[in-house]
Amino acid sequence: MSKRTLSIVFLIIALVLSSCGFTPSALTSTPSQVNTPIPPTKTVIYETEKPQDPEKEPVKISGTIPFTSPFFLNTFSEPFVLLEDQAGFVNRNREFEFALEGQVIGPVKKVDEQTLNYHLILPEAPQATLLDLDFDQKEDRGVMVFAVAYWSNTWGDPFLEPRDGTGWSTAYSSTITDPERDDEIKGGTLVVWAPDNQQSFPTSFGEDDLLFTEDDPSEPISAGYTLVDLNQEPFRFYKETHPEITLTEGEVAVNDYSEMSYEEAFDALFEKASREYPFTELKGIDWDSLYETYAPRIAQASDPEEFYAALHDFTLAIPDGHVGVGPVNPDVFFPEFGGGFGLVVEELGDGTILVTQVLPDTPAAEAGIEVGAEIITWDGQPVSAALGDIEPFFGPYSTEDHRRLGQLLFLPRTSIGGRIETTFENPGQNTQTVTMKSEIEVDSLFAALESEKMDEFALPLEGEVLDDSGLGYISITTFSDDYNHMARLWEHYIDKLMENEIPGLIIDLRQNGGGNSGLALDFAGYLFEKEITLSRSAYYNENTGKFEFVELPRTIEPAPTYYDGKVAVLVGPECISACEGFAYALAHNQRSTIVGHAPTAGAYGEVGRGQYQLPDDLSLQFPTGRTVNPDGEIIIEGQGVAPDIQVPKTRDSVLGREDTVLQAAVDALSE
Repeated sequence: MSKRTLSIVFLIIALVLSSCGFTPSALTSTPSQVNTPIPPTKTVIYETEKPQDPEKEPVKISGTIPFTSPFFLNTFSEPFVLLEDQAGFVNRNREFEFALEGQVIGPVKKVDEQTLNYHLILPEAPQATLLDLDFDQKEDRGVMVFAVAYWSNTWGDPFLEPRDGTGWSTAYSSTITDPERDDEIKGGTLVVWAPDNQQSFPTSFGEDDLLFTEDDPSEPISAGYTLVDLNQEPFRFYKETHPEITLTEGEVAVNDYSEMSYEEAFDALFEKASREYPFTELKGIDWDSLYETYAPRIAQASDPEEFYAALHDFTLAIPDGHVGVGPVNPDVFFPEFGGGFGLVVEELGDGTILVTQVLPDTPAAEAGIEVGAEIITWDGQPVSAALGDIEPFFGPYSTEDHRRLGQLLFLPRTSIGGRIETTFENPGQNTQTVTMKSEIEVDSLFAALESEKMDEFALPLEGEVLDDSGLGYISITTFSDDYNHMARLWEHYIDKLMENEIPGLIIDLRQNGGGNSGLALDFAGYLFEKEITLSRSAYYNENTGKFEFVELPRTIEPAPTYYDGKVAVLVGPECISACEGFAYALAHNQRSTIVGHAPTAGAYGEVGRGQYQLPDDLSLQFPTGRTVNPDGEIIIEGQGVAPDIQVPKTRDSVLGREDTVLQAAVDALSE
């Protein structure tokens, strides 16, 4: 395998391991405080007047949707633009539902790797919420206020339902919102429809700098559609038959420092990431010390290899599985870890290091090491001591259990041509000591990676009824695939469990690399009979200099279908991010039992806002949001979701002879 191929594969692995998706048009936050409550909304459509100048009346809106986020296109199967009713924002109601009869949608099409375009035909008489916005103490018919926003359907028919999203859009929209002020609209373009010439609309944000509050000055607005440019003061009202509006990516846009020098890019990254990182206190991170250590290396870097190496070591100093830089620079990786012996090893519950694979025609095979051999010493040390000294190249990690897997991965790796003396004992034989010389080989590295063992053609959800026990079994390998497809598969399996009266369900999350937390909790809703409040999320606020809650409490809403059988959830350190949120949610269901060799990865920071583009086409990721339980305690991060039943690793389990975790789950549900 070439260095270039290895680099590409490593990039794919890094993206899979770090995925933590988001819903671009449904990033929610706490309702803001307004001066005066908006009058009650009206949904009755009155007889309308015709526009005075029909030749300029808007009939079709077109434009582009530029995007930089690496998560944007890989999951949305039914994307469209929506003429989005802004009654949710006007009333600061995050739970505002978009009425089905009022959903006007238009197609989107990919232009290139960073751009979509869209078209939206405006209906002659839109069916939305009439809003009286002039605050003159008189009851007027009101106007309808819209944004053009990008959405993607997941649940049900091609239109939006509450599980797809509510409230108002804060990303990929014709409006610009401010995350530091509860996502208040601060600019962009609105589309306003008036039933007659007797309505008024605000002309500025007023003294409080908030839209749709009592101090907003207003002026009459023409019947029909009017475009309102909020970027001018006073607002510009205008009509165009075919206006073009670019949708704004918002806070989830990548922080692009790629055109800066190495030193400038690092300083900009460090200043922002260190301020916004949500787990500084939890992890005891000394940012000043880190800067003193790595800033000089960055400043002295004279080529891509030195810059990458300094950044890589910087990320390893932060124990967080969501922190990382990629793609891997092969010229940095190979000198230290390009050599291998053709060995894959695992650690048993009693600390024994066991050989699970020996690739043919490799130094290990030629030395006589066999599958099932116990490694006793490595490079002149007891193997446990040698293992503890390893700094895995693919770090960092949020928990010691996850880090231990990385150390096992890199124990049999060294520089090309490096010599290692090892003492081992093959099954049924005496102890032997050999010296092996490494060769260029990465096949054993990929053989040890769990993600490489997965079938690329397998569905993200696969289910069956286990023959011996009659229990249901569903494997979920990601929450970052085609959302609509995954939702339909999940509903299919839940329906079949109920139709066939299957008494218990085993959900296997052991190889789930995360994805969209919202989708994961929607899945969990099928296993809950009542709504529960699960958590809240906080982000750094530039205005206050503090971490503040920016969304309503996250709840699990019961789904249309409820499965009431017992549940076992299989977890391990490869279950990360949204996968952990799903396991954590099910741990709050009195019918669920968590089963595994070890806790989940313990990496639960939100990363949608923490993407950076750096020189040399490098990408770096930092979490920006933290999640707490109703008592205010940080959840999951640094500890993971621990098994209720912890199953020790045995020879049979690591050699693939028996799935002891699955069997423990079967036994638990069969009692």
